[in-house]
Amino acid sequence: MKKFLLFVLVIAAGAAYIVYDNGRLSVTDYIVTDDQIPESFDGLKIVQISDVHDAEFGGEQADLIEAVRRENPDYIFLTGDFIDSNRYDLDRSMAMIPALTGMADVFYVTGNHEVATNEVDEISSALSEAGVHVLRNQAMVVGSGSDSMAIAGIDDPLAGVGTEEESAFTRNAIEQATADVPAGMFTMLLAHRPEQFETYAAMDMPLVFSGHAHGGQVRIPFVGGLNSPGQGWFPELTSGIHSQGGTQLVISRGLGNSQIPLRLLNTPEIVSVTLQSE
Repeated sequence: MKKFLLFVLVIAAGAAYIVYDNGRLSVTDYIVTDDQIPESFDGLKIVQISDVHDAEFGGEQADLIEAVRRENPDYIFLTGDFIDSNRYDLDRSMAMIPALTGMADVFYVTGNHEVATNEVDEISSALSEAGVHVLRNQAMVVGSGSDSMAIAGIDDPLAGVGTEEESAFTRNAIEQATADVPAGMFTMLLAHRPEQFETYAAMDMPLVFSGHAHGGQVRIPFVGGLNSPGQGWFPELTSGIHSQGGTQLVISRGLGNSQIPLRLLNTPEIVSVTLQSE
C-alpha cells in the first residue's frame, strides 16, 4: 500500500510540474554578430515571440507583456502561429498587441495556422490597424542612408499548397519580398519554418527568425527535440542559433501548443537577440 501511495504521489508531482512548466515563461538571450550590421544598429535588441497558439500567460497576457517589457526591445518580431486554427479567437489573441506596439515597432509574418483558418486577411488587417507592420512577402527598410537595413517577411508555405513545392514557394516569396531592397543591404528575414533553412542560406539571407517546431514538443536532455512538423522524429532545427554559410537562423521554441496540449522539459520561450557589428 505504501509503495502504491508513493507511486501515486510521484505521478501527481510529475503531472503538477508539467502543468507548472507549461504555464511559465523563459527568456533566452543571444548575441548575433555580423560585420555587415550597420554600426548604428550595434546593440539593437530584438524580442521574438512565436507560436502563441492561444496560450495565456496571466490575465490578458500580463505576464508575457511584462516579460517583454523587461527586455526593453527596439523591435518585436512575431514569427507566425499567432493564433491557433483549432480554437480560433482573434480578439483573445489580439489582447497583447496594444501593449507590444506601445513598447516598440512590431513586425509580423504568417504561420501555417493562420493560413489554415482561411482568415489571413482578417488577421493581417486587425494587426495592421493595431499598428503592427505586417510583412506578406514584403520588406521594410529601417534607418537612413548608409546606416540602413531591411526587415523582410514571407508568408508560410502552406499558402502555396497545390501550386508550388515548399522550397520553391519560399524562394519565390523571398525574391518578391526583397525585390526592392538595395543590393548588399543587411537583411533580417522573418520566416515561420526552420526546415527551409537551406533555402534561406541559398538566398543569402544573413539573419533569419523562425519558430514552428515547438522545440520538438518533448525535449530529451543532451539530445534535443523529439518530433516537429516538417522534420519528423529527432529534428535538428528546433531551437537555438544555427549557421550555414553566411546565414544565421534563430529558432524560437515558441509559447503554446496545438494538437498536443502539453510540452515536456520544454518551457515556453521568448527569444531576445542583441545585434553586434564587428
